[in-house]
Amino acid sequence: MREWIYSANALVPDGESLPTDVGRYAAIVAYDGHQFCGFQRQKHSPSIQQELEQALSFVANSPIVLAAAGRTDSGVHSTHQVIHFDTVAQRSCQNWLHGVNSRLPPTVSLAWVGRLDGRFHARFSAISRTYRYVISRAQFRPAILSNAITWAKHPLDTQAMSKACAYLLGEQDFSAFRGANCQSNSPFRCVTHAQIYESDDLVVFEIKANAFVLHMVRNIVGVLLEIGFGRKSHRWVEDLLIGKNRCKSAATAPARGLYLVGVEYPKRFCLPVHRPGPLFLTRLRHVSVDL
Repeated sequence: MREWIYSANALVPDGESLPTDVGRYAAIVAYDGHQFCGFQRQKHSPSIQQELEQALSFVANSPIVLAAAGRTDSGVHSTHQVIHFDTVAQRSCQNWLHGVNSRLPPTVSLAWVGRLDGRFHARFSAISRTYRYVISRAQFRPAILSNAITWAKHPLDTQAMSKACAYLLGEQDFSAFRGANCQSNSPFRCVTHAQIYESDDLVVFEIKANAFVLHMVRNIVGVLLEIGFGRKSHRWVEDLLIGKNRCKSAATAPARGLYLVGVEYPKRFCLPVHRPGPLFLTRLRHVSVDL
């Protein structure tokens, strides 16, 4: 049998364990992504990962590299991103939480830190991810939260959008909603929840799946907006899924309305479950569909 060699944030094989002096910690992260190039570290622009690793390394007094549940795009926000990191530094979870937050910019913060079993992996242990996309249907372009929501500019038929969501459910080929530079080996994803909600002047699309291909949520929202504007039938989603042609789909919706709001893990890891955000959403009402 080939000997396993430990590397930071590695997926620990069955029958193996982390070195005895190494602790694996998980954290829940919230961020406003509009000033960042995305979650993943980049050479040319500031990223969420860069900010987090710098703050963690300061508290640990040694370099730390982290792994995340998902690599959100440039301008995308999160209320419940999950990361993990390995370190030999001896710090309490509260020390990690307060120390790292003191070194982060105002637009990034940790909400929880815990020490977990070495078999936990922020990405590979995740069962599902949940995203919300927030749309304003106000008569005029909103000045407040302009980097946090997308303005629809036209009235929206939320019932038609809700009907369209039904076609997204199940395990399917999402090639029609896949970004051109996607590096995933397969376009198949399993969507377990897709729904439209309302909150005063806001319309919220919520979707949960085992994973997502590049730009999948924003491309779906682009199609839902066309349906909401009355330019397409709700059955257009079904046609696109069957046709598997991204070129025949709608334009990608802006990043600023998108939030990663939940990552689900097996119960044995005991990660806390938080109420989905963002904070300005209250009393969401499910859009019922006339049959």
